[in-house]
Amino acid sequence: MTLLQTSTFLPVCGARRLTPDRGVAALVDGTPVAIFRLSTGELHAVDNIDPISGASVLSRGLVGDVDGRPTVASPLYKQRFDLRTGECLDAAASIRVHDVREADGMVHVRVT
Repeated sequence: MTLLQTSTFLPVCGARRLTPDRGVAALVDGTPVAIFRLSTGELHAVDNIDPISGASVLSRGLVGDVDGRPTVASPLYKQRFDLRTGECLDAAASIRVHDVREADGMVHVRVT
């Protein structure tokens, strides 16, 4: 299967539906995405599939911080992923980071 970049931002949900430091799962242009609003207000969107387990669970992960880097820890094996870069801090793996923005009270994501 080839994943293509969506050329436009697609609306996903109302911005008020996002709880700080908790994830929301969405299917964006056929791609499982996890969306997070941090307590700082920053928005992040990453792949929802944990590359270690293969399960679509990162939206249920624990949001944290490692040396100033916002992270999400997989609820299965606890590997931590940098929400800005997708880099796994605990194993040789990574996840894709997607473009995300808020406009007119809606969260929009562009799969990259």
